[in-house]
Formats: sequence, structure tokens, C-alpha cells
Amino acid sequence: MRLFAFTTDVADGVVRLALTGELDSASADRFAHELGEIQEGKPPLLVLDLRELKFLDSTGLGVIVHANDRAEKAGGRLVIVEGPETVRRIFEITGLTDRIEIVADPSAIADAG
Repeated sequence: MRLFAFTTDVADGVVRLALTGELDSASADRFAHELGEIQEGKPPLLVLDLRELKFLDSTGLGVIVHANDRAEKAGGRLVIVEGPETVRRIFEITGLTDRIEIVADPSAIADAG
């Protein structure tokens, strides 16, 4: 099992979080709290990079959906850089690919503004 972790990079008002390991019921509460604190600053663009995420369960998915809702309510944008097949399938199965902006390549993200 790989422990969940993330790194944060902020540049020009864009907050990028690179997630690694497993975002599941064991790590979701801590991530939700830290993500909530980041979103209090109302970044215009929040990018969650899931390329190194090995596992995502429904609890972790709920954190991401809630973050997307918060971003929309604040007039911002949340973009997901898709993860490996096992993570990508969760978004497809739940129909979230139609609700959350997901890109395969982070260079495809147009900056906010």
C-alpha cells in the first residue's frame, strides 16, 4: 500500500496539487480539510493532477466532487489531469466525466482569467 500524499504548487493564482498513493477513506478526511483551506483563498483555477494516484475510492471521489462544487460556487474552476486506468474508470463509471473538466495532458489547461 502506498500512503497518500500531495504536493502543492502555486503560480499566477493557479493552484496545482499533484496527488500520489491512495485517496480513500483513510486519507480523504485529511485531504478534504487541507483542500478546503486551499479553496478558502478562492483560486481562479485549481488543478488536481491524478497521474500518480494509484487508487481512488468513493470517499476520495466525494472529496473531489465537493471541491468541484466549491470551485463553481466561488466562480472558479477545477480541472482534473486524469490518472491511470483504474482511477480514470471511476470517473467514467460514475458519469463524472460530463460534470468535471478532465484533461489528459496538463498543457491542455487554459489558464484562468
